Amino acid sequence: MDTITTLRVVATVLSFMCFMGMLVWVLDRRKDRRFDEAAQLPFLDE
Repeated sequence: MDTITTLRVVATVLSFMCFMGMLVWVLDRRKDRRFDEAAQLPFLDE
């Protein structure tokens, strides 16, 4: 394989793995409470 082709394949695979990792992190049900709390921060009065 060409060096450029190899670099393109590696970049594509790494990008896909990062995307899948972010997807799993966002869709994790255990983080719902923290996301809800963070969403309410702008509306809290101190």
